[in-house]
Amino acid sequence: MDNNSRDDQFLQLDLTGKNIPQYIAVEGPIGVGKTTLTKNLARTFNYDTLLERAEDNPFLERFYANEKNAALPTQLFFLFQRMQQLNEVRQSDMFQPVRVADFLIEKDQLFAEVTLNEDELHLYKQVYDHLTIDAPQPDLVVYLQAPTDVLLERIHNRGIRAEQTIDHRYLLQLNEAYTHFFHYYDAAPLLIVNAAEIDWVNNPSDYRELVNYMLDITRGRHYYNPQPTILK
Repeated sequence: MDNNSRDDQFLQLDLTGKNIPQYIAVEGPIGVGKTTLTKNLARTFNYDTLLERAEDNPFLERFYANEKNAALPTQLFFLFQRMQQLNEVRQSDMFQPVRVADFLIEKDQLFAEVTLNEDELHLYKQVYDHLTIDAPQPDLVVYLQAPTDVLLERIHNRGIRAEQTIDHRYLLQLNEAYTHFFHYYDAAPLLIVNAAEIDWVNNPSDYRELVNYMLDITRGRHYYNPQPTILK
């Protein structure tokens, strides 16, 4: 059996009678696995994806190497990129989103507050406030959490060259900002997942249990704290 066939079987679930959200947003700090989970969910539900395209940002590698020198252009590029993506979604299929995204537009300001100095943040907020942001509201938001040391280890293990200069201090600030942001988030049903031990990449039971838990959520705030699974 080739890898594609194995992956297809891995991601096939019995969804009979399940109420599947039409628009799911997966969020969390870099290294937590949000893009991988987003792609897996899209294949399980046969949904389109709406992905952050970090590799398109020409300032990102410079930002990771020296945050102060490239923070503002990096942030503005991402803001305009996400705005364009969301506008395309609304124009193409605004009534039937049927998508899984690996970002929320609202979190853009979270990054700005972590990375920009006072003057840059003031300018960024002026730009943000003058944009017409009419983002579709997710039916479910999945927020993935993991300790900073776990994130840093995963970043190093996946070996993307531009990310190898990310330091512990920046990642800690970002992780804390995410925690604060989602502590107050109530714009959509929210599932907070402890992603430190769960392995939805290699373990079918971990993935199925997470998806089945997700599909029982229709409102409110929920927590998913799975026990680590030992692969045999």
